[in-house]
Amino acid sequence: MIADAAPSASAPVVLLVHGIGMSHRYLRGLRRELARSATVLSVDLPGYGGMPKPGRDVDIDTMAAALTVALRRLRIGTATLVGHSMGAQWVVEAARRDPAVAGRVVLVGPVADDRHRNVRAQAVALAADTLRESPRVNAMVFSDYLRCGPRWYVTQLRHMIAYPLEERVRCLQMPVMVVRGSRDPIAGPEWCRRLAAAAPRGTVVEIAGGAHVVHEHSPAATATAILDAGVRHAEREGPIRRRGL
Repeated sequence: MIADAAPSASAPVVLLVHGIGMSHRYLRGLRRELARSATVLSVDLPGYGGMPKPGRDVDIDTMAAALTVALRRLRIGTATLVGHSMGAQWVVEAARRDPAVAGRVVLVGPVADDRHRNVRAQAVALAADTLRESPRVNAMVFSDYLRCGPRWYVTQLRHMIAYPLEERVRCLQMPVMVVRGSRDPIAGPEWCRRLAAAAPRGTVVEIAGGAHVVHEHSPAATATAILDAGVRHAEREGPIRRRGL
């Protein structure tokens, strides 16, 4: 686990969780922005970012359990759990399993759209997103995919496709914020609105110009949205939509 300490000991704690095939590397820009006013933690989950691959299948529930155990051992109290792409599933499951560790939950580019929940649809959306990301982002993504390896990626993909995210967020009583880039073909606007509406205290923020890896395109705006999840929107009822932070 990687930590960036904030200037103040009383600063909020934010945990960043990467998506399928990825690692902490593509979260560096977002970490820097958040570290101006928060204590930031990020992880490489088993099988990702060069971490050893388990000798058995590891489902979403098991990954989430590992996250909650790590947070408990750190004795940091509650944190804002931020998951990108498939990371959204892991943090939702962690918050559902152990609500005491999650003061709020932020889902950035969450997957998988319940109306396009199959491998073909996700592959088409991923290909479309590749054309919208910068060369630097694509280089990071594909190099991390290589480190992850096709076997582990496909194993995890099965869990990603099957996970009913829109059902699980209904169980969360803490504030849930859905963040998407306005050009994201993977986490589309209708899906994100429905997902935020499913959460008892859900909100949605759309960041202009960003694609799926919106936190690399607009790290400052994404950081503002994440911190906003604990300030401006924490007590609001129902989903809202805001453009161009």
